[in-house]
Amino acid sequence: MTPVESSSKDWDAASYQRISVPHEEWARALMERLPLAGGETVLDAGCGTGRVTRMLVERLPTGRVIAVDGSAAMVEQVRGILRPQDEAFVVDLTRLELDEPADAAVSSAVFHWIRDHDALFARMRAALKPGARFEAQCGGHGNIDGFRRRSAAVAAREPYASHLTEFEAPWYYADVEETEARLRAAGFERVQAWSQPVDVVPPDPREFVRTLTLKPQLDLLPAELHERFIDEVLEETGEPLTLDYVRLNISAVAA
Repeated sequence: MTPVESSSKDWDAASYQRISVPHEEWARALMERLPLAGGETVLDAGCGTGRVTRMLVERLPTGRVIAVDGSAAMVEQVRGILRPQDEAFVVDLTRLELDEPADAAVSSAVFHWIRDHDALFARMRAALKPGARFEAQCGGHGNIDGFRRRSAAVAAREPYASHLTEFEAPWYYADVEETEARLRAAGFERVQAWSQPVDVVPPDPREFVRTLTLKPQLDLLPAELHERFIDEVLEETGEPLTLDYVRLNISAVAA
C-alpha cells in the first residue's frame, strides 16, 4: 500500500521496502499484463520504493520511466534506481500534470489511498496518449475488513479514543462497478475491472502493522502510546495475523 499524498508525517521507505513482499508479487502480476516493446515512455503512478520502477527500467532499455509519488522519502529512494533519461518527482496524483503524455501507465497498491477517484482517473487520462494502456491494482471493496473492524474497536477505547476524535479513514476501497463507470467517464475504453481476494500472513506482523495498516492512527497518537496500541490490536487479531486482502485490478485504454 503506497502513499500518494504529501504529508509532514512521511512514510518509512526503508521499512516499507522490507515488509511489503506481497506487494512485489502483485506488482509482477500487474507487469505481466503490460506489453512493452522497450522504447516507450511509461508513467509509474505512485512509485513507492521502486519495485515497479525497477521492473520498468529493465523492460525499457531504450525507453523512459516517469516515477511519481506523494512521499518525498519514497521518491528519494527511487532516484537511486533511475537512469539519466528517467525522471522522478513528488506530486499528488489528483493534480498530476506531465509535459508530454506517456505511452502507458501502471500503478501498484496506490489508488486506495486516494479518496477522489473521479479526479484521479481524469488526471490519469490526461497523462496518456490516445491508445495508451493503463494497468493498475489496488485495495478494493472489502479489503482487510476484518483487521479494520478489530483495530477500530481498540481505537474506540481510552487512552486512544481521545486522541483519535478527528481521525478520518484515508483509504477508499472502491468496487468493480463504480470503478468501471468512473474510468469510462474519464475517457477510457476497453475498460475491465475485477476483484481478487488473497490472504496475507506477514512474517513480521508488528513491523507490518506499524508501517502500513496502523500508520494513519499512529500518526495521531502520542509516541508513548504506539507500542501499547499495536499490542492491543495484535491481541485482538490473534495469531497468526491473517489479513484478508481484496485486490481491485484495472485494465483500460485511453480513448
